[in-house]
Amino acid sequence: MDFDCGILISGGGIAGLTAAAAFGTAGFDVICVDPTPPVTRSDASGADMRSTAMLQPARAVLEAAGIWAHLAPHAAPLQVMRIVDAGGPEPEPKVTREFDASEISDQPFGWNFPNWLLRRELLARLAELPNVDFRPGTGTTTLFTRTASARVGLTDTSKITAKLVIAADGRDSPMRQAAGIEVRTRRYGQKALAFAVTHPIPHDNVSTEIHRSGGPFTLVPLPDLDGMPSSAVVWMDNGPATIARATSDVAKFEADMSQRSCHLFGPLTLASSRAVWPIISQHAKRLSGERIALIAEAAHVVPPIGAQGLNMSLNDLATLLELAQNRRDTLGDATMLDAYHKARFADIQLRVRGIDLLNRASQASNPLARDARAAGLNALYAMAPVRKMLMQMGLGMR
Repeated sequence: MDFDCGILISGGGIAGLTAAAAFGTAGFDVICVDPTPPVTRSDASGADMRSTAMLQPARAVLEAAGIWAHLAPHAAPLQVMRIVDAGGPEPEPKVTREFDASEISDQPFGWNFPNWLLRRELLARLAELPNVDFRPGTGTTTLFTRTASARVGLTDTSKITAKLVIAADGRDSPMRQAAGIEVRTRRYGQKALAFAVTHPIPHDNVSTEIHRSGGPFTLVPLPDLDGMPSSAVVWMDNGPATIARATSDVAKFEADMSQRSCHLFGPLTLASSRAVWPIISQHAKRLSGERIALIAEAAHVVPPIGAQGLNMSLNDLATLLELAQNRRDTLGDATMLDAYHKARFADIQLRVRGIDLLNRASQASNPLARDARAAGLNALYAMAPVRKMLMQMGLGMR
């Protein structure tokens, strides 16, 4: 049988581009498609103003794929994860606890990058790989599978025959739907605002997550911007409040976000556009089908708490890549894909449930519930073995 490629990746977001680089570096022939060309400048229309923290285990994946060399000059280290409970009558710290990476490692917890910059550097890596064909502006439409191959229809009316299809095409994944794989979805009535800020007080490589009500307000270190300390912010709250803030007067918005940050970094100055993202929790009932594997948001979606989303996705990628390298002659067969499902499904379910509980706690507005949240944070921090275990779990360590 003639194959157009060994692997077809549906989706050219950060996870899909990383997968293309990883499999391409490992010697597989890869075609990657996405209907929307990546936006690689912060000032361009449609730029993704969120940031992504690449945790320690992710670095090994990125190094093996030849990506880390592109990213390292732009990395903002995350040495300390600080959790602040500000659930009292006024928006001020009630309980503050810091988790320092030095307790478990000689490296930071991870490194933070703006999403638009990640896309830019991933494209630079793909340009170095002659066996990777990236086709922006082209999406997937149909999937027909047989025991030995998959045939995928594209929006340009062409068809691709591949041994393995990797669905990295988002929470509404066309390939997952074409494969008939169902999902379980939970909605919270929340949306998130993503934007960048500058502030007069340095972040000192500390990622700060502030809990009050409606959801966390998280500041993650970025490299300095125009000589000022800078952070990426994700502000989660109920949908109507978030929509109103997205279009509010800049001066009012800056006053509101500075208050919500408990003024920990001084007055915050808006340094980018504001983007709105819906918050859901979702996971596929199965991670594979005939000749198809689901990764990233096609497989699981979680609220942006604890930097788990993309790092779960990179765990998907690392697992799938190892299986593919060990089974090059039988790439994409049922045995390989069953092994992938079994290797990842339990861990995904555990993390989806855990982040769901954390998000529900962060939404608490009732004083009793907020007091219980603060007491729980105190109790967990006080027990050194538990604190260490939580930090290791947060990094994806076993």
